[in-house]
Amino acid sequence: MRLRTITLDGARIGPADIVDIARDGVPVRLAADGLLRAAAACTAAGEIARRRPVYGRTTGVGANRTQDVAAAEGDAHGLRLLRSHAGGAGGPVPAEQARAMMAVRANQIMAGGAGLRPAFAEALAVALNSGHLPQVHEIGAVGTGDLTALAETGLTLIGERPWTGGRPGVPPPAPVALAAGDALALCSSSALTIGQAALAWSQATTLLRATPVVAALTLLAVDGGTEPYDARVHAARPHPGAVAVAAEMRRLLGGAAPVPARVQDPFGLRCLPQVHGPAVEAAASVERVLGVEINAAAENPLVDAAGGTVLHHGGFHQASLGLALDHLRVALLHTAHLSAARLAALVEPAFTGLRPFLAGPAAGSSGVMILEYTANAALAELRGAASPAALGHAVLSRGVEEHASFAAQSARQTLRAAASYRLVVACELVASVRALRLRGAVPAAATPAGEAYARAAARLDPREEDRPLTPDIDTAAALLESFATL
Repeated sequence: MRLRTITLDGARIGPADIVDIARDGVPVRLAADGLLRAAAACTAAGEIARRRPVYGRTTGVGANRTQDVAAAEGDAHGLRLLRSHAGGAGGPVPAEQARAMMAVRANQIMAGGAGLRPAFAEALAVALNSGHLPQVHEIGAVGTGDLTALAETGLTLIGERPWTGGRPGVPPPAPVALAAGDALALCSSSALTIGQAALAWSQATTLLRATPVVAALTLLAVDGGTEPYDARVHAARPHPGAVAVAAEMRRLLGGAAPVPARVQDPFGLRCLPQVHGPAVEAAASVERVLGVEINAAAENPLVDAAGGTVLHHGGFHQASLGLALDHLRVALLHTAHLSAARLAALVEPAFTGLRPFLAGPAAGSSGVMILEYTANAALAELRGAASPAALGHAVLSRGVEEHASFAAQSARQTLRAAASYRLVVACELVASVRALRLRGAVPAAATPAGEAYARAAARLDPREEDRPLTPDIDTAAALLESFATL
């Protein structure tokens, strides 16, 4: 039985809440004060539009902003707007991404700046709780609003497009009647991009927490030194991420300082705090930006109900999120390079004292040789995904929208990057556990590293003979999530 419910209030929802709604189906409710804010903004928007031009309500959109729309056809104009903007392409987004979009959009409406009727937020909440989803297509946004995805969602909410999914016997929300001004107010958001970014942030954060655990096992497997993690080293150069990673390595090792086999180790171990630390900081930066965006009244125009006016602006532009995601992917790439370097050390007899590639006793055995190929193939995928989406440029709508952040592309690239990063680290984990087994070097059970080894050794195949390693990689990839909570 589900006991937890997340209250969407337009003020205090974080990316972890969006992930819980999207992935785990945690039910939602709408805060009463948020509904009141939304209703007040809706009333104010209607009154203001009777006095002065309001973009998207009394005018067309984009380059059509100079064309007036008669008040008598406001709802017809909105319907044309939804239909014309429902031009997404590619495949439908996965269910968890659609749910993340719906949760973000409902919460943003609660912030009270859209002038959108609360009925849309209520319908989104009903759909989330009943398992119904709009079918929205992946391609169609450039980082200045998810116009195509939200137009498709809007047509579903008003009953023109069918819902998908849903629990057996549970009806979808009743169609919402479209009123003047609703269409642009609904579409003026990057809810899908923000939802995808929250899912990507969650995956990346989990993997970044798991990586030092795997690195600690590798360090023990190659008799690495602990001086690179000494608090004095990082007090002398106190970058927050590096300080945190070094402290985490000390915690994982339980304070032990084994006699190192070398004066100093290769960069994969020696520079872990300096390379992994920035990735930790980058993930924290994405979390901060998401915390703003999820609760933002970023719609254009912004309805100031208390002041009785609307403000035309560019707050929908997602430069902050797109750049933060670009930064995170490049940082993931750098720390993934270190994982591949540690894997290279694990297959080298000079570091382990074992046969090349941690091979079994049969002559010419390949052992885990192929893991380096697989890890570097995944690393190549990550390298491609790490290319900054912000390098793109677009001039749209007859030149009046002359910049784009491409945050939508950045969010999808970050999801792909996290998936590739997981495989790189999983390959290292398979090799580190095998090396520790072959050396009979079981980490101290009382340490977090010892607990990680016990979990992995209980599930990873102990056979030394040459055999397919895909099941080992899959098992190791699944183990990483549990490592993040050690």
